[in-house]
Amino acid sequence: MSEEVKKFKITIDGQTTEVDAGTTILEAARKIGGKSVPPAMCYYKPLETSGGRCRTCLVEVSKGSEADPRPMPKLVASCRTAVMDGMEVKNLTSEKAQTGRKAVTEFLLLNHPLDCPICDQAGECHLQDLGYQHGVENTRTEFERRTFEPEDIGPYIKLHMNRCILCARCVLTANQLTEEREHGILFRGDHAEISTYLNKALTNDFIGNVIDVCPVGALTDKTSRFASRVWFTKPMDAHCNCDKCSGKAVLWMKDDEIIRVTARKNQYDEVEDFICNECRFEKKDPKLWTIEGPRHIDRHSVISLNHYEKPKDYFRQIDNRDAKEISASDDNQHGEKILE
Repeated sequence: MSEEVKKFKITIDGQTTEVDAGTTILEAARKIGGKSVPPAMCYYKPLETSGGRCRTCLVEVSKGSEADPRPMPKLVASCRTAVMDGMEVKNLTSEKAQTGRKAVTEFLLLNHPLDCPICDQAGECHLQDLGYQHGVENTRTEFERRTFEPEDIGPYIKLHMNRCILCARCVLTANQLTEEREHGILFRGDHAEISTYLNKALTNDFIGNVIDVCPVGALTDKTSRFASRVWFTKPMDAHCNCDKCSGKAVLWMKDDEIIRVTARKNQYDEVEDFICNECRFEKKDPKLWTIEGPRHIDRHSVISLNHYEKPKDYFRQIDNRDAKEISASDDNQHGEKILE
């Protein structure tokens, strides 16, 4: 008989779960789910060696383990810190963790332009969410933001280096998913940038996936550039016959027009099945796809507010206890009054 694998017990914000040895705090938090899951801008589970760059997933370890209950003296990156048996972690319940995350957000926004109104990533941007939660009204710095000259990397992908936070997801994707990597992080310090150096076009069959893994608007789809705001489109699950990839994708539609095509993602915005360039950029005719139905966006964002139908047991929690939710009869009476 095989020996039973010992599980490590970890408590995050008062919720306890058991995980395998070697599991990171972030993955343990995802097993628990809910609001106790730290945000992640550089960590990407499908990509090996990702994480440890952005520091948005900082948490406070109030108890190291059963063997050594001393707290860790500093905040730790949950995506790179392994769980110990009996560990206790604070995320939302830690003032230190929230203060640290606010400081990290401020650092990320030092050079990032606040051009959300013209950015195609608006509504799907993780930095936009962090800025809303932890951002401040005014910057404390006086120096100019760093800027980069525009660079053409091909007919399909638009590189906007001014928005890049150097999470390296796109580099890891090209390294691990494609046969050849033609771009990377060049130079060092505040001069570091994503580039091909020799102005080459990124033409690999699967290179379009760098758009999906980018957490900000640094890499966007040229074929759908400025076509529509994401909250005006309807995401639809669809599949097609493709000999290069699984053919499973999400069609972002406006009426009967396909605005863009992306891979399917889970609730943490991580790609489930990477798709090829042909499916992503070339197949914009609905006749080429078998549409399965509306795509439910698990990740909290403006897109998830596009409800197509309410579940049977649907109810909405109102923040204001004294408020009264308007019923259908109230809507009718209000409409009749307006008509009169």
